[in-house]
Amino acid sequence: MEGFTYVDIFATKGIEYLVIIAVLATFVAFWNFLKRPAEAVYQGVANAVSAIGNWFNTPAQGIFFHQGHTWAAPEDRNIIKAGMDDFAHKMLGKIDAVSLPQVGAEVAQGEKGWSVQVGSKLFDMLSPVSGKIVAVNENLLQSPAGISNDPYGQSWLIKVQSPSASSNLKNLLTGDLARRWMDGVRDSLLTRGNYNLGALSQDGGVPVDGIARNLDPENWDKLVRDFFLVS
Repeated sequence: MEGFTYVDIFATKGIEYLVIIAVLATFVAFWNFLKRPAEAVYQGVANAVSAIGNWFNTPAQGIFFHQGHTWAAPEDRNIIKAGMDDFAHKMLGKIDAVSLPQVGAEVAQGEKGWSVQVGSKLFDMLSPVSGKIVAVNENLLQSPAGISNDPYGQSWLIKVQSPSASSNLKNLLTGDLARRWMDGVRDSLLTRGNYNLGALSQDGGVPVDGIARNLDPENWDKLVRDFFLVS
């Protein structure tokens, strides 16, 4: 018929299908390109969280934790050793001086037990138990930098004769309960720090001492006091 041009409708549909397929293929390739870095970041964060879970040593037995990051360990006849937990050591980093109460002085659970100094900053720490001081760790007074070497052993700070030892220990955390509490502390630290916890040690996990200063260089002392419950 004059003026009429035949168009193969199947041919034109085929071209449209090819165009659609090409667009979809391009989109899939672009999506995979975008998704790959996101997956890498997610995996990096997941690995960091897994490593952080092992950063803070929480012994399964024999140690009772105060939520101000001090600990108590019973000895004979109502004598209790006390010190700073592993979290406190890693938050502070190198300690320059320790101020301990005198033998014969009284301390009360949840009140000031001793102080530590880091640079120009002084931090009070809460006693985990009540009673009378019967011994202090003289070695750490002379060499405070060694306080983090063995936080639940040789780095004890005070020994307390506590007539209320049994009731005091019931107010503290131990075993699975202590580990769950420390997991919560870890999560709170990550929330505040946005994973910026500073340089890691060569073994691939634990940060170099002084987490608080890496998290907040200007207000790190306030951050420490918040976690030590003395803000």
